[in-house]
Amino acid sequence: MKKLSYLIVTILFFASLLPPISFAQTKNEPDVELWNAVKPLDTTVSFLNTGAHPDDERSDLLAYLSRGLGVKTASLIANRGEGGQNAIGNELGNALGIIRSNEMIEAAKVNGVKAYHLSETTSDPIYDFGFSKSPDETLEKWGEELTYERLIKFIRIYQPDIVMPSFLNVDSQHGHHRAITVLSQKAFEDAADPEVFPEHFKEGLHPWQIKKLYLPASSADSATTSIEIGDYDPIYGMSYPQLGEASRYLHKSQGMGNDIPVAPRQAHLDLVKSAVQSSSKEIFAGIPYDFHEWAQIIPANNVQKRLNALQDKLEEMISLYPKREAILPKSQNALKEVKKIISLIKSSTLNSSVKNDLIHKLEVKAEQLQELSFISSNLSVDIGIDSYVLTQGEKTKVQVTVSNKGKTKIQHIKTALITPKNWRHEKPSELKHLKPGESKTVTYNVTVPKKAEYFHPYDEAMLQAQISFKENGVETSKSLDLNNTVSVLPDLSVTATPANITVNTADVQDKIPVNVKVKNYAKEKKSAKVSLNLPDGWASQPAVANVSLTERFEEKDVAFTLIPPSNVDEGSFTIETIAVAEGKIYNATVQEIKYEHIKDSYFLYPAAINGVAFELLKPDHLKIGYIESGFDTIADSLINAGFDITKLTSDDLATSDLSQYDTIVTGIRVTLAREDFLQHNERLLEYVENGGHLVVQYMTSGDPWNSVLTPPYPLTIGSPSIRWRVTDENAEVTMTQPEHPLFNFPNKITSNDWDNWVQERGLYFPMAWDDRYETFVSMADPNEEPFTSGILMANYGKGTYLYTSLVFYRQIDAQVPGGYRIFTNLLSFGAYNN
Repeated sequence: MKKLSYLIVTILFFASLLPPISFAQTKNEPDVELWNAVKPLDTTVSFLNTGAHPDDERSDLLAYLSRGLGVKTASLIANRGEGGQNAIGNELGNALGIIRSNEMIEAAKVNGVKAYHLSETTSDPIYDFGFSKSPDETLEKWGEELTYERLIKFIRIYQPDIVMPSFLNVDSQHGHHRAITVLSQKAFEDAADPEVFPEHFKEGLHPWQIKKLYLPASSADSATTSIEIGDYDPIYGMSYPQLGEASRYLHKSQGMGNDIPVAPRQAHLDLVKSAVQSSSKEIFAGIPYDFHEWAQIIPANNVQKRLNALQDKLEEMISLYPKREAILPKSQNALKEVKKIISLIKSSTLNSSVKNDLIHKLEVKAEQLQELSFISSNLSVDIGIDSYVLTQGEKTKVQVTVSNKGKTKIQHIKTALITPKNWRHEKPSELKHLKPGESKTVTYNVTVPKKAEYFHPYDEAMLQAQISFKENGVETSKSLDLNNTVSVLPDLSVTATPANITVNTADVQDKIPVNVKVKNYAKEKKSAKVSLNLPDGWASQPAVANVSLTERFEEKDVAFTLIPPSNVDEGSFTIETIAVAEGKIYNATVQEIKYEHIKDSYFLYPAAINGVAFELLKPDHLKIGYIESGFDTIADSLINAGFDITKLTSDDLATSDLSQYDTIVTGIRVTLAREDFLQHNERLLEYVENGGHLVVQYMTSGDPWNSVLTPPYPLTIGSPSIRWRVTDENAEVTMTQPEHPLFNFPNKITSNDWDNWVQERGLYFPMAWDDRYETFVSMADPNEEPFTSGILMANYGKGTYLYTSLVFYRQIDAQVPGGYRIFTNLLSFGAYNN
């Protein structure tokens, strides 16, 4: 409950940062929205934090820099986290990457950070392929040249004064982290070198010299500078580390976020490269902090005076907080002045690098002043749309309502829609002016092109509203997203279940049931013919099915029975799923990704069933109880392969006769997801003691797990986890007891069964265990000592307890035959033992 209450507070806080804008305040309530816009006027410094995965950002330090000092901060992340685990659902791969990317966006809003990625699309070369122990392996898989070019280009666009990778290049770190640190350090010189990626300059970019590069330090003794970041900020009602944790709570798919008290905390930074001279060790020493300091290094007197005057105006606006009406005209005047100074500098004879640097700082300040002017105007914008889901050729209406929540008239207001090219809608509308308390609505009739591109999760928003107004002869404009994602989707989505099928060549199934779900995203009725594009020799009943859908979001299931030939060849095959409506073929699955803490998203991929045929022996009448964790789909895959599996509920664990099962198996990380597993752990151990076989798939060292009390005999999960895994999916495996039934019943396991594994062999290997456990496999990453705890099994009473840290869920999801065969043997030992 404590975490839930803290999350509610967090959501209420960051909700205040998002449209629609609310201006309701109690008498003494801080105007957080205004302060977020006014504080950045205090400095011209920019800071870039680099990392490999969503959640790698140094949230507490970034919150201090951004919210506490007003520094322009960004977090540049390499990949999308596709190779990780999912603590809130069963999405993996690209779908998980979409979740984590959107969590990163929402988290960044809390601590005032802009989030960016080097990965540009789904299945991008810069992909989270799983844990790596080497930066060299990481860059080989990502493509070092491609990754580095994107990094240099970003630095030349963002132009950070300070860069700090989140991690050190040490062997105790993830190879992805190490790779980004290596490249960030190398970029210190190369981003400023006109000989490095000169093609960037044809795009209008310039060489950029980072002023300082810091690495994180573990203590003040090893740091160049230490910054106190633990201060309480009355504007936000929490300390900066608490703000950081509030942002980390939004990384829900990774189970992030902790409740922490207000307490002193220091960030320790080690300066490893510098392009400025200063005797001070202070983080910003030698870097112009504001326009007063810029004026000191500019030789032109006229520019000096204007920069000093500009900074005075900026500081005056900060002093006027929280008076929105007083800030607005001064913000507009300052914006006018910034534009004049930019023109003056462009025509000056200043050194080209100084000129480019200063112009960039002024352009950033112009953006900040536009944001401040809009907020100070007290204009509230509500954007409505008939449907957030659209289809090709559809007509829809967008209503933009602008309200003046302030006390002064706002002049020359215009609204416009920003859409992709070739979308048809009305031209910008002139609202003229809004008196205090007045609202006006503009309706736009929008036509989606018949060949409009479908939604992609990493593209810019398909539709935005733009609001502009003039004050003191200066125009301010603001682009606003809708409250949720506007997406163009196919009229029909086709989804086959199961997505994977297994054909056992030892006993080919007579019939394989398949369900095809057809969902209508069009707003009108759709009738379609649904069929399966089958391999040679296969048949289906029916061959074609008719489905009629009368309204948007309606979905219907069509049942098919696959009839394979009796002599299926071993190997992989694909069955395409097709719906045909009005002569158009629909063969894409739309995977909906919807969680309350992020905006809706969608992942489109080919609608197909992936099949594999291989020999899989299993005991007759083997009965299995499966305790699902929600983090894997092994139970469904085994059911599809013909196993007799019962998914055990909380009531089953509490009261049912567990002795009816030859084997009970848990999903991965079951203690994290199933409190009832721990509540009834004694009953499960009693099941083993009475002759049952319990197979427990891996936990992490941070999951709820008592190394002494949860298993029958002590078993300690390796920590730090980075050192207790085998990341090379091709690592050699030695079966240390090759004659044991685990490797011979019902399938004869050979070295071939360890071939073609994906992502990794295993993780979170136990580092200590009771002598009563037997070991069965030995494996290691290159140049490392082998782990022998990948499969541990002990007799307990009349039964057996087996713990495995091998990643069978990834192998079964990827339809690796050896993964199926080995896991089947682990499950079948219950039948063998009885």
